[in-house]
Amino acid sequence: MRGKAQVAPRAPDAADYARLPRAQLAAMHAAGCEILECYRVLRKGGLNIVGEVLRGQGTFYEMEHYPQNDVFDAESHAQYYYHAHRAGEHGHFHTFLRRGGMPGGVAPLDYPHHEPWPEGDDQLAHLIAISMDDYGYPTGLFAPNRWVVDDAWFGAGDLIRMLDGFRIDHAFPSWPVNRWIGAMVVLFRPHIEALLLGRDRAFADLRRALPDEDVLERRDIEVYASMPIAVEQTVAAVRLAFES
Repeated sequence: MRGKAQVAPRAPDAADYARLPRAQLAAMHAAGCEILECYRVLRKGGLNIVGEVLRGQGTFYEMEHYPQNDVFDAESHAQYYYHAHRAGEHGHFHTFLRRGGMPGGVAPLDYPHHEPWPEGDDQLAHLIAISMDDYGYPTGLFAPNRWVVDDAWFGAGDLIRMLDGFRIDHAFPSWPVNRWIGAMVVLFRPHIEALLLGRDRAFADLRRALPDEDVLERRDIEVYASMPIAVEQTVAAVRLAFES
């Protein structure tokens, strides 16, 4: 069970994009253009997203965070890091929003957990993880279990509200990478929403099946929901819906 997703929600398609609000389609279209532009300038210098994050960081070790001490925006309170420990990928990005950037009215799940959750200024919520291949390009999204990232566990509805707050508006460790990761959250928002809702369904099913256990700490349950992605295909589908 470890490493294998509990559920694999259906990926949004052209019909789903056509039903989105015009403003969201416009934002997704702009984000897709931003991602492709980041790829263009990086390729021009023989670079890629993952290489930029690892640049100057020394030997790449599994489980270590890259860059060291993570990437954090003191204004938005968004945070991310890259690391590796899963088969079938080079590594993945974990994205977060800390308490100072969360919208009003959100709160961690009222759940009898057995391990401490971060509180106060240290409270953070994991938004989504982005799997990367050996060439430095994204291949999938996934929603992990709580123990994987040691966050406070928020419901999907609250996490979806937090997505708008994820932005890294500075140039460390790389301006293109920071622009790219923010744009990924916008372009793939329908996918992320589906994954977070699927995560909550899988979590609820496990709670019913294992009522006496803290399933958020089960080491044999690493990923609740996952979904493959293809940037160019999604950009093309969004562009078609936006221009229709």
